[in-house]
Amino acid sequence: MMHPVYLVDDDDAVCRALSLLLSTVDIQVTAFTDPQAFLAQMTRLTPGCLILDIRMPVISGLKLQERLTDSGVDWPTIIISGHGDIEACRRAFRNGAVDFLSKPIDEQDLIEAIQKGQDVLDRKLRQQAQQAETLSLLAHLTPREHQVLDLVAQGFTTRQIADALNLSSRTIDTHRASIGTKLGTTSQAELTRLWLEGKGP
Repeated sequence: MMHPVYLVDDDDAVCRALSLLLSTVDIQVTAFTDPQAFLAQMTRLTPGCLILDIRMPVISGLKLQERLTDSGVDWPTIIISGHGDIEACRRAFRNGAVDFLSKPIDEQDLIEAIQKGQDVLDRKLRQQAQQAETLSLLAHLTPREHQVLDLVAQGFTTRQIADALNLSSRTIDTHRASIGTKLGTTSQAELTRLWLEGKGP
């Protein structure tokens, strides 16, 4: 599935040219000539790949990238620049950019960068969906089952968990069986994976 592509560049001619160029290979672009207009619509936009011009008045492409990252929006970003320098390039990549392209933009380089961004976003969305599913499963555990799972994931034996929680081994086995039923696995490795996934990145 092709995710949306959002271009933010204060040069209207560049917006039109890149939008037209990408449309010839069936990549549809929503262009913004004002970073603040883009930010105003952020909450209504579907996650996509960003193409940001590095030099814009009020909010530069790098500042916009940093602002989005700080607010928890980590969409794949391509930085474009007619005045690129090594430090700007380093800064963009430190903030998670998937590519840094100099104007005039080479068509093939841009298409490849967008594909790279699409692949990155695919992985992120799959991870988010998987974590949401895990959190949904974990939500079915009782507080005591969460305690038992925490200790199972840390490698404690049934006897050690029983001692730590001042319960009988039989009671711990009952809790472990219930956890296995709710999470769909009794494998310690898989239980540990789900526990870690529930903790988040």
